[in-house]
Amino acid sequence: MTDDDPAADPTPARRPRQPGPVKYKGEELDAERGPGLGCFRFQLVVLVVLIILTPLTVVWRWPEIVSGALLFAVILLLLITGQTIIFLLRLVAADRRGRRRPLGSATKTVGELEDEDAAGAPDEETNDPA
Repeated sequence: MTDDDPAADPTPARRPRQPGPVKYKGEELDAERGPGLGCFRFQLVVLVVLIILTPLTVVWRWPEIVSGALLFAVILLLLITGQTIIFLLRLVAADRRGRRRPLGSATKTVGELEDEDAAGAPDEETNDPA
């Protein structure tokens, strides 16, 4: 087999995307059920305050138990904030499922090009009038 042989390509073909709602834990992803952007912003504000306050407690010579508790609170809040942002990114992905073209774009999106290739439509660049 040579490098030019298409049968030698070890990467499997991608599955076609399933149209319809995005599933989350076996059900349709519902934006009203999870944390919102306001909850995420509140978590970020608390996280920034704790990140600034934790090292200051050492400088101000507060008891070690307070500094330790703040450190564990920062770690816990990082975990919770990370999970919230993952959920919010899933909402954005579910909202953009339709693959619409950006308003100011004259070119096709990658998804539109893939859909054309899958449908067998000829590409505009390969049509040579000569």
